[in-house]
Amino acid sequence: MIELDEIKRVLIVGTGTMGQQIGLQCAMHGYQVMMYDVQADVLPAAQASVRRELADVAAAGVLPAEQVDAVLGRMQWTAVAADAARDADLLSESVPEDPALKGKVLAQFHALCPPHTIFTTNSSTLLPSMFAAATQRPSQFAAFHFHLPAWVSNVVDIMPHPGTDTAVITLLEGFARRIGQIPIVLQKESSGYVFNSLLSALNTAALSLVVKNVAAPEDVDRAWMGVMKTAIGPFGIQDMIGLDTIWKIIDFWATTLNDATLRAHADFLKPYLDAGKLGRKTGEGFYTYPHPAFAQSDFLTGPTAVSQPPA
Repeated sequence: MIELDEIKRVLIVGTGTMGQQIGLQCAMHGYQVMMYDVQADVLPAAQASVRRELADVAAAGVLPAEQVDAVLGRMQWTAVAADAARDADLLSESVPEDPALKGKVLAQFHALCPPHTIFTTNSSTLLPSMFAAATQRPSQFAAFHFHLPAWVSNVVDIMPHPGTDTAVITLLEGFARRIGQIPIVLQKESSGYVFNSLLSALNTAALSLVVKNVAAPEDVDRAWMGVMKTAIGPFGIQDMIGLDTIWKIIDFWATTLNDATLRAHADFLKPYLDAGKLGRKTGEGFYTYPHPAFAQSDFLTGPTAVSQPPA
């Protein structure tokens, strides 16, 4: 099996928000990164987003400004799967939360990647055992789940499935540390992993309050921010994650579990998707960006316009 020091080239499959951040985090720590997406037309926007994120990172002092060009130079972009897979040492998959889709994509890359390539999924809710067999290299596969933003919320969940080689778990722990992450190794598979299990409970409660017309999203966030003294509340967090991602997860489990509460939550979010209001990445969700109301100095104490769901 490949050794930690032999990992030089990281393949990111899926160039959405999470894929961009994982790729950028790896590139900032000296790795060569290949960014792949099946849709060639999304690559220019994804590249532009990475440039903006990197500028923000440099402005915040996380990365010296003189290193920006070198980081961007370590990132390549392609929509050609064979080119993406060539010489990959570690693969990180961030495609939509659908086990059949993830299995199909990873099976495709099994046929294209070198035999030594370690496969990981960034799934935030699905269990790796749901599609481990489909990867056709189950012993070299585990969940490796990041959080947003990766350079600030630098915790990564490592969730093996029963067939994961223990050496792979050790390798992923070491790799996580090399890219500035705090590795959390789960003792067994559990949907929601660690932090997301806590966050899911918060988001479920927040959505229930709004769906039942108990409180508006802004007031739910004010309550959380005012008591917990955080800079963001559950609906701001959902905007940051992406309402399409949130909806996909809730819709999957609503269908899988035949859960009426989750179905109501998914139905509440769907008009936002239909209106293209996916959160921070599209400039509007529960809040408008780049200057959301919750970031204003008078959000907790002053009058704030209450958002209305899309018609």
